[in-house]
Amino acid sequence: MKQPPSSVRSLPAQEALYQRQSPAVAERFARIHAREVVLELRQLGKTFSTASGDTEALRGIDFMVHRREFVCVIGPSGCGKSTLIRILAGLEKASSGQVLLDGAPVTGPGHDRGMVFQGYSLFPWLTVKGNVMFGPQVAGSSRTMAEGHAREWLELVGLTKFADAYPHQLSGGMRQRVAIARALANQPRILLMDEPFGALDTQTRARMQKHLLDIWRNIDITVLFITHDLEEAVYLADRILVLKAHPGEVQEIIEVPVPRPRSAAQMTGPEFQATKARIEELIHPPRADSAEQESDALPMIRLTDVADNVE
Repeated sequence: MKQPPSSVRSLPAQEALYQRQSPAVAERFARIHAREVVLELRQLGKTFSTASGDTEALRGIDFMVHRREFVCVIGPSGCGKSTLIRILAGLEKASSGQVLLDGAPVTGPGHDRGMVFQGYSLFPWLTVKGNVMFGPQVAGSSRTMAEGHAREWLELVGLTKFADAYPHQLSGGMRQRVAIARALANQPRILLMDEPFGALDTQTRARMQKHLLDIWRNIDITVLFITHDLEEAVYLADRILVLKAHPGEVQEIIEVPVPRPRSAAQMTGPEFQATKARIEELIHPPRADSAEQESDALPMIRLTDVADNVE
């Protein structure tokens, strides 16, 4: 029997492919799952109370992150990704459930978690070196010791030559590298990143993704990375936590079958494309009700009257 073209093959075939792991990938996941658990979420929930009523942002999130694992969190707009990472950072209180870091409850911000935001959040009055030194000095390190550590971190992110520059003198990608170095200077157990490359142009974003993977390979750090970009999630992550919206609940936890080390060339490969297609299907499921789809369409007003239509 003649096979249908790849563009119209059924979704189950794609699902089988994104779940299929080579022996090397399966062995890597066995090693990851054998490591100690750094971060654990138990039935985590968050409800916001407003004058117009309660809004449930997160519900029943159960998840564990292992040491040196790279986890991406993705989901549709309004699924509570940023709320989740703020709770993990201790910047927001959960309404229910628990967050455990190395078995101890998270009750507020701490040096055991480094945070990188989408905005660069650097102190504009401090130099690059001064920004990286800030955390260790607050934690009690002497200026000499903090400066020595700052130089090590700046060498790691490739910014040694810019140690005495100020944030406004740097490009967006360089500023975000400073933000990463500053977050790592306190030697946290886990690095939390809230869409850190979302404001960057495409080329800079690709370079920053490679920089981040290089950093992660060279130090003992666990990464939890929030993103809305499907390709970014597949390129970076060991596992992807896919949330659904209203409220944010776990839809699926995907073990990325793409081998490491990662390269841009893998983005056209079958494992990469099948995983991306699965996430797309989870976040934007096909809707059978055409009338409902039409009702969601934006009203369009014609602002010109020409004899020859463009369609």
